[in-house]
Amino acid sequence: MIDINEFDAITIGLASPEQIRAWSSGEVTKPETINYRTLKPEKDGLFCERIFGPTKDWECYCGKYKRVRYKGIKCERCGVEVTRARVRRERMGHIDLAAPVSHIWYFKGVPSRMGYLLDISPKQLERVLYFSASIVTWVDEEKKEKDRTTPCCRVEYWVDDQGSIFEEYDDEQDRRIRQRSEGEQGLERREKLLTLPEKVEWDVERLLEKRDRLKVKTMAERDKRISVLLGNSTPDEDDIEALGLEELPLAERTQHEKDTEIARLRQEADQRLRDLDRRTEEQVNRRRDLWFIFDEMVKKTTIFYGQRARSEDNLREIELGETFFRELRDRYGSPFGDGVYFRGSMGAEAIRELLADVDLEAETAALRETIRTSKGQKQIRAVKRLKVAEAFLRSENRPEWMILEAIPVIPPELRPMVQLDGGRFATSDLNDLYRRVINRNNRLKRLLDLGAPEIIVNNEKRMLQEAVDALFDNGRRGRAVVGPGNRPLKSLSDMLKGKQGRFRQNLLGKRVDYSGRSVIVAGPELQLHQCGLPKTMALELFKPFVMSRLVERKQAQNIKAAKKIVEGEAAEVWDILEEVIDEHPVLLNRAPTLHRLGIQAFEPKLIEGKAIQLHPLVCTAFNADFDGDQMAVHLPLSAEAQAEARILMVSSNNILSPAHGKPIAVPSQDMILGVYYLTYFEGDDLNTVDPTDAEALAGLKPRPRPFNDAAELEAALLAKAVRLQDPILFRWDGRRLVTTVGRALLNSAVVRGLRAYFGEEWDQAGADGTPPRKDDYRFQNHPITKKEMSAFVGELVEYFGATAVASILDVLKSLGFRYASLAGVTISKNDIVVPPDKEEILNKYEEKVGLLQKQYQKGVLTDSERHDRVTELWTEATDEVAEAMERNLRRLNPIYMMANSGARGSLKQIRQLAGMRGLMANPKGEIIERPIKGNFMEGLSVLEYFISTHGARKGLADTALRTADSGYLTRRLVDVSQDVVIREGDCGTQASIEIPLRKEDKINEHLLGRLFGADVVDPETGEILYRRNDHITKKVLDRLDRAFADVRHRDMKLEVRSVLVCESEYGVCQRCYGRSLATNELVAIGEAVGHVAAQSTGYSAHHAHFPLGRRGRPRHHPGPAAGGGALRSSQT
Repeated sequence: MIDINEFDAITIGLASPEQIRAWSSGEVTKPETINYRTLKPEKDGLFCERIFGPTKDWECYCGKYKRVRYKGIKCERCGVEVTRARVRRERMGHIDLAAPVSHIWYFKGVPSRMGYLLDISPKQLERVLYFSASIVTWVDEEKKEKDRTTPCCRVEYWVDDQGSIFEEYDDEQDRRIRQRSEGEQGLERREKLLTLPEKVEWDVERLLEKRDRLKVKTMAERDKRISVLLGNSTPDEDDIEALGLEELPLAERTQHEKDTEIARLRQEADQRLRDLDRRTEEQVNRRRDLWFIFDEMVKKTTIFYGQRARSEDNLREIELGETFFRELRDRYGSPFGDGVYFRGSMGAEAIRELLADVDLEAETAALRETIRTSKGQKQIRAVKRLKVAEAFLRSENRPEWMILEAIPVIPPELRPMVQLDGGRFATSDLNDLYRRVINRNNRLKRLLDLGAPEIIVNNEKRMLQEAVDALFDNGRRGRAVVGPGNRPLKSLSDMLKGKQGRFRQNLLGKRVDYSGRSVIVAGPELQLHQCGLPKTMALELFKPFVMSRLVERKQAQNIKAAKKIVEGEAAEVWDILEEVIDEHPVLLNRAPTLHRLGIQAFEPKLIEGKAIQLHPLVCTAFNADFDGDQMAVHLPLSAEAQAEARILMVSSNNILSPAHGKPIAVPSQDMILGVYYLTYFEGDDLNTVDPTDAEALAGLKPRPRPFNDAAELEAALLAKAVRLQDPILFRWDGRRLVTTVGRALLNSAVVRGLRAYFGEEWDQAGADGTPPRKDDYRFQNHPITKKEMSAFVGELVEYFGATAVASILDVLKSLGFRYASLAGVTISKNDIVVPPDKEEILNKYEEKVGLLQKQYQKGVLTDSERHDRVTELWTEATDEVAEAMERNLRRLNPIYMMANSGARGSLKQIRQLAGMRGLMANPKGEIIERPIKGNFMEGLSVLEYFISTHGARKGLADTALRTADSGYLTRRLVDVSQDVVIREGDCGTQASIEIPLRKEDKINEHLLGRLFGADVVDPETGEILYRRNDHITKKVLDRLDRAFADVRHRDMKLEVRSVLVCESEYGVCQRCYGRSLATNELVAIGEAVGHVAAQSTGYSAHHAHFPLGRRGRPRHHPGPAAGGGALRSSQT
């Protein structure tokens, strides 16, 4: 028996009918499942104990044998083997099909393997398999060619004394021929042999002769009737009956009646003659068409119903229907016709015959020759066909196995049937699908036994094919079979494929021990590397550790006693829990995990309550917010796992994004608002004010007071001697600066944190002469907005490293939250100020639009020109109203502060609140030329509101669709790039690529983190500035920018190493890749850079679709205004 727990890989392949029967423990012949009275499986049904094994351990169906001592005995009464009930998870059955059916994977898959192997288009194949076309499976070319020239068709006929030919099967003449031959009227019987083409002409001549005889007969009958009517002859009794003459005394008829009757008789006879001509012509054409189609026929010719062909003389269309194929088969495919020259039929049987005839080796050789000699589409198709043919050769599978004669029935425990409370049963969808197959199979067997007409049998075969298709892959072809509530039934393929299938749901992604999940809330007092873990949750997660510690300390006798103590939540348990969790990191994960920062390690801190507390700065990486999101906690158990979590995965070591190398743990929202309020100054830029210029200082309000350090400043602030936004003279690093109270406090707090991290290194120069670290710090003397904050944190990372900055982020967080609270920023409707000159601006633009309308009416402008200019004008009007609104708002207006600092919202949204909503797009995406002049403060009219609903709905629909697309994109990218791993230090290549030093007159950031591919020489002095393989950092780029500042070097390009030219045999090397963006250091050997690139691209694609709102969540406006520029993904 195969050990199902030990495997390296699973392959899916073809099984022969013999193999399917060998797997099986018996044939399922009845569609019944279980008996509803006894609740026991029905015999020979889908749950039969004889086939699949007993439902109770060591007990047969009838109860004759019970207990393990009868192990292996087969009950002679019920046929059930006495064994364990678990064999019902392993034993398979089978269904022997009354007619072969095709396997839908091989016929309907893309590409169609069956179609490629037979070189038949999938459409033709489908028509044959589903009984709407016939296919020729064998043609005796040799016999056909021979009988074209050699007489082979025997014909028997009679010749009278005039030499006229009569055939024996000529019904009209048959009776008279016999009478005349018996009456010795000189009629002679003859026979001769004809070739196939001669036979066609012979048949045509006979048809024409027969027509002529019938014409003569019709004319004679007409003349006889007329003669009787005119009284020129007297009819005998036979004539009256044969010609349908009424026995009316002629004397009683008037001349007029006689004339009318004669005219009718003539007309009737002419009509019969015309019908005879038409019928004969149809028969002659049909006979010639049958020969023409047969003559052109080769193997694999398909004849569709409803298909048309051109006749040999190209004068008419031939309708190729079921009747035509039957006639063709009766004449050229039957011993009772002109001979057996071909075989043809429809359905899977016909395809099976063709597949069995395929000589794979000959086919492969022919395809190789085609590939060698042809080009274009023909060559491409031959390559695709060769792949399929070679796959069959390699696997030693036979092509005809794609047509099934028996289908396997999976073990009943894998498609269970359970009784619900109300006495009803819930069953797996597979049972319904198997039941349909068995019902149709049994009906087909019965019809075949009864000798039912071909058309009825074919219909039942088609239904059986459809039932098997639905069982294997429901919905792949045609409409899916549905269950109650119109839900498509889950087929065997659905059990395997996709996210909910066996592989991804159970084999690759399992549920794990030592994990839990809960709602998340903000933990503003936490440090970056900490998370708050609810006590009850922590106790459950660390239960084994706590129990072990209790036994170790002899506070419990054994594990069982320890478990009791833990479950009783005794006082000592909490103390031990505190010890156990100390320095034991936990992993937090938020789904969907779009990139590697979706799982990070934290040091747990026990908290009351039931929600997990999350540090506000890691929200961006997790794309989390606190509106009910949940997160999962996992426990690393082994020492190695804990070390890996503590070193690689801890949140304080993951503040840079692996996608673009910029800090991702950057203060946002409230923190930005607090820091902006702290560093705000209403006047001009203080960097331009000279601290020694008394006149300039006198111009500042209030006049700056001098302060020596932060302690002095905090005391004055506490005594309310100064305000946060007041300008001051501050001593910084031995020089005086003109700054504000808030800015001095911020810089002092940051430097305090850095000094604590670096110690002596901060103030003292290094032993090797390197300047002290404090020289790298630049005093921030400007209002800090979100953009400035990102740049500031990025600069700190560049100069002091990510680990040092992790401690500073907590300083910024605390400052931000503190001063956001002290600022008392709140929103009131009075903060939304509509500009007083709005009406005036709108009236001005109404006039301009009116002028354009007049020009259009005069014919000066076309309609599209008018539309474009009107929309341009209203866009200008919207911008002008927005400017007026911005001018009108105070700089410390809470709403303006939020937008201006980048904490929340944007000026565009404020414009919709206080200015005007502007132009909208209609459902087709065209801009509606009448703008929404109202804003949310003034309110919208019904029409304005209605126009704006479209955008809101479209936004929600697009979000849902695009999320699925970007998730699938990430999956596909990971598939193709997962084998790109850093394998060695240096591949030794001399190749490199060129990247410009500047991009749009700014330093090109794409160069950061790479290594030089060649030496860089100073253009003036010829000195080598940097060697090949030196790292490119921000400092390096700044130096190069100065060295190549001359206009002549504006388009300077640098040679850099790149993975595109790496010569490593497998994966890529460290030097071609450069620095890891996530750590800012040379990438480590073994790093899965392909995976990181795939996730970074996928993550960026996901967020490129949505304007990011609350902590990186997709944001929806109630109707986006038209013309909001394209969204850009982050640099990947």
